[in-house]
Amino acid sequence: MPTIHKYEDISQIDREAKRDLIDRHSPFITVKGEAKKGEILEVHVQLGQEYTHPDDFDHYIESITLFDGETKLAMTTFVPGTFGNEKSHAQVTFFIRPMKKKLNLIAHGYCTKHGIWESTPVEVEVAE
Repeated sequence: MPTIHKYEDISQIDREAKRDLIDRHSPFITVKGEAKKGEILEVHVQLGQEYTHPDDFDHYIESITLFDGETKLAMTTFVPGTFGNEKSHAQVTFFIRPMKKKLNLIAHGYCTKHGIWESTPVEVEVAE
């Protein structure tokens, strides 16, 4: 099983020393609007906040996956050159329909050179 790098597990010292590497690979989740049971919820995932990621033939973001705990909700894949071979933020918006009282959203980004990177979990309360 490949190593999963978790932003929350990286020490503050390493975060500063390897700031660009860590930022450009870490998924960040943004939930748009209020979650209501049975209604579509918009969930945006972006890899990196400050630093962009390469889009080269042998080094690019291959996928972004969204989970609710251990349940896979959605996934998107990219091929090299999707972003015009320019450094950029790999990002996607998923539209999900929550059917329970709480979501524990976690995103994974997969870099072909640096492996799997996991977001900080985002808990979402779902209104009836």
